[in-house]
Amino acid sequence: MLVEKGRVVLDRDPARWISDVLRHAPLRDAPLTRAVAIESRRLRLRHEDPADRFIAATASVYDLTLVTADERLLALDDVRTLPNR
Repeated sequence: MLVEKGRVVLDRDPARWISDVLRHAPLRDAPLTRAVAIESRRLRLRHEDPADRFIAATASVYDLTLVTADERLLALDDVRTLPNR
């Protein structure tokens, strides 16, 4: 979506870029589970953006550190965050 909106510029098709990056990065999937969905409503987030809620809830449920530049997510007390500025 960010590429479509012109907010991010990539040197190749987004699907190809993602595939190439994931081939070289030690990442694992964090599935959107029932626990994540429930946690997304428990979080005390100042706005109702469902994507932000699911991102923060995923970090919480899987005990991950959320790296973000989003000040609203950095303000969460329930989730470990690391500023990416």
